Amino acid sequence: MLPRWHVVLGAVFTFIFSIVFPKVQVFYLSLIFLSSFLIDFDHYVVAAMKNRHFSLIRAFRYYDVRRVEEEENKSRGVRKKGDFHILHTVEFHLIVLLLGFLWEGFFYVFIGMVFHSLVDIIDLKKTDYLYLREFWLLKKFFN
Repeated sequence: MLPRWHVVLGAVFTFIFSIVFPKVQVFYLSLIFLSSFLIDFDHYVVAAMKNRHFSLIRAFRYYDVRRVEEEENKSRGVRKKGDFHILHTVEFHLIVLLLGFLWEGFFYVFIGMVFHSLVDIIDLKKTDYLYLREFWLLKKFFN
């Protein structure tokens, strides 16, 4: 899913969250909103490492090329795993959740990250690209 949709959906989710839980402070609502799309920072890091350049424009181009390659592979029946995004793993989510016991703010970051991941999963499933994503850090290193 494109970042702009994560921003829009994150804003809608945060607004609904604020209605359902009206006593949550604006600061914590901001953490939910920001984490609902800033989790994609790992996409930028991967693109920067692959391109060996820190340009955001080149990162977007990298994913444009990857998207075309994935469509070609899919049309040929080839299903390869995509790039590994550490912030999207279950283990990273659990670490943030555990940090929420040390500082309440991490709990709200966790909520935003989980929302982001659920939106990703729904989108990847709907478009039949779920096979691209690796959700387990341990599986990545022990397979």
